[in-house]
Amino acid sequence: MAKERGTKLIAQNRKARHDYTISDRYEAGLALTGTEVKSLREGRASLAESFVSIDRRGEIWLENANIPEYLNGTWTNHAPKRKRKLLLHAAQIAKLSRQTEAKGYTVVPLSLYFKDGLVKVEIALAKGKKEYDKRQALREEQDKRDALRIMRYKNRQVI
Repeated sequence: MAKERGTKLIAQNRKARHDYTISDRYEAGLALTGTEVKSLREGRASLAESFVSIDRRGEIWLENANIPEYLNGTWTNHAPKRKRKLLLHAAQIAKLSRQTEAKGYTVVPLSLYFKDGLVKVEIALAKGKKEYDKRQALREEQDKRDALRIMRYKNRQVI
């Protein structure tokens, strides 16, 4: 059987991009069971309420990510919201741990995807935005959309 190539997006955490200012991004592997991978291949997952935690032993975990049970699974099916271990180098975990303890940062999952047949999670070191920052970001996006709409309208009239 031919090995898969490329990336295929499974789920994104759009709320994290809105609520946090992203500084550093990391790609982490994900330790999964067989039925979880089959469920992900069907494109069924949600990162909406998920978060990343680092324990005392230096292990990093993805918690509260919803990967629904595999529909054709039997009694060997997995729990949908169980803790899942993330696979990173020890130096990266130590760096994340230092920054979350000292500077008030947090680690959030941004997206879940297949890369060359393996499930990967993009996690980011992030700092929470204040309410006025969120409003400002929404205002800037709306201004960009309005400017593009006006330019498109003007270009259409010239022709």
